Amino acid sequence: MIDFEYVRASDVEAAMRAGAQPSTRFVAGGTNLIDLMKLNVERPARVIDINDLARRDPSLSAITELPGGGLRIGALARMRDVAWDARVRERYPLVSQSLLLAASGQLRNMATIGGNVIQRTRCPYFRDTAMPCNKREPGSGCSAIAGINRTEAILGTSEHCIATYPGDFGVALAALGATLRLRGAENAERAIAFAALHVLPGAHPERETVLRPGDLITAIELPVLTAARRSLYLKVRDRASYAFALASAAVAVELQGRTIRDARVGLGGVATIPWRSREAEHALIGKSATTQTFQAAAEAALAGARPHRDSAFKVMLAKRTLVRALTEVTA
Repeated sequence: MIDFEYVRASDVEAAMRAGAQPSTRFVAGGTNLIDLMKLNVERPARVIDINDLARRDPSLSAITELPGGGLRIGALARMRDVAWDARVRERYPLVSQSLLLAASGQLRNMATIGGNVIQRTRCPYFRDTAMPCNKREPGSGCSAIAGINRTEAILGTSEHCIATYPGDFGVALAALGATLRLRGAENAERAIAFAALHVLPGAHPERETVLRPGDLITAIELPVLTAARRSLYLKVRDRASYAFALASAAVAVELQGRTIRDARVGLGGVATIPWRSREAEHALIGKSATTQTFQAAAEAALAGARPHRDSAFKVMLAKRTLVRALTEVTA
């Protein structure tokens, strides 16, 4: 058994102060942290339960309007509630779809939006404490590079880590250019681009985000974006449900006739972080919505892929997934 202290935070300030202490983790839905604690991968000395914060500040779990038509989603909102919100489904279909295609109904009832975006990789070597893993034990090596790497990343990798970012929702947020709201231990609120949250696995793959000790995600803001109303999240996986993506595409397109005025492209299941492909977007904007244009965008999106022995199939799979998503969303 892991000997840890369990604390229910009474307010945001108390939570941040407690969270700034060494070896401390926040827990809300608990669907990722508790799993890793059972596997002995996470061994926090202190766990801060933040669920009660929404009772003190309802905005932490609410979905509210932003000026101009954007939406603010409180970090303690449950995946289920965001996925079925009428405003989200109308203005940001890819967000609703990315949530409904994730996990199971039971998990979506529990998991929070804030926890979802910082979930940790499902790389089997990370989750097996008997195997070397730079993300879990810095400097020990990456077992996946020479091991079974069928589900590992082909974009954003390094010689230190090829673990895939597992989420779907984060891929949609990256494509949309969402904003993250944070409160730090100094009790100052700050905003960062969602794209700046996750860190590529350079020499220190154990550093997954830019969050500092005590930082608490309070909200995610979805921007006003015309293209988002014509959007789609397409997920390809080994089985129809309760499986992580082998490849996914989050696409949003604004058309004028058959000309693409604006496009957003995110890729999932193939990268170490939620991946926005500006190369694909550049290949789409100003072009006609044709199969040839979509194929050119897919080639651009995967031009930097670095597959390993078992993951080479992902290059073609990701290209086909992106072409199919663009074809469906512009039909």
